[in-house]
Amino acid sequence: MDNMIRLVGPERAVEFLGIRLVGLNATNGTKLLFTLVIIVAVLSLGALLRRLSRRVLRKRDDRRAEFWVGQGINVATTVLLILGVFSVWFDDPARLTTALGLVMAGLAFALQKVVTAVAGYFVILRGRTFNVGDRIVMGGVAAM
Repeated sequence: MDNMIRLVGPERAVEFLGIRLVGLNATNGTKLLFTLVIIVAVLSLGALLRRLSRRVLRKRDDRRAEFWVGQGINVATTVLLILGVFSVWFDDPARLTTALGLVMAGLAFALQKVVTAVAGYFVILRGRTFNVGDRIVMGGVAAM
């Protein structure tokens, strides 16, 4: 029972029940553990902030303010999560910028319609074209 999980070799690879797990060593295991801690902490913080904002804003009965505060908390949570995970896994900023540039170029090409839909989302939100609670009809289909 003592030898279920061992660190073997010079790079301290993880061995589970006598089987060496490819790509998992002590360094990656530590990074994975830190990543899980960051994810749990940031998501818990986001949930706490959402709960607090609902309590405060429900007293005012302002749906627009409640919506925008919720959007801000979601964006802040996402940014914190991305920065936290990237800071754990990328220790060299040059590698990070190269990897991000290549990934973003590939995503922009592959997801052209999604990118334009997201841009439309921000135009609708920031353009004050619609208000929270308005009905929108497109192609004879009404959405609330």
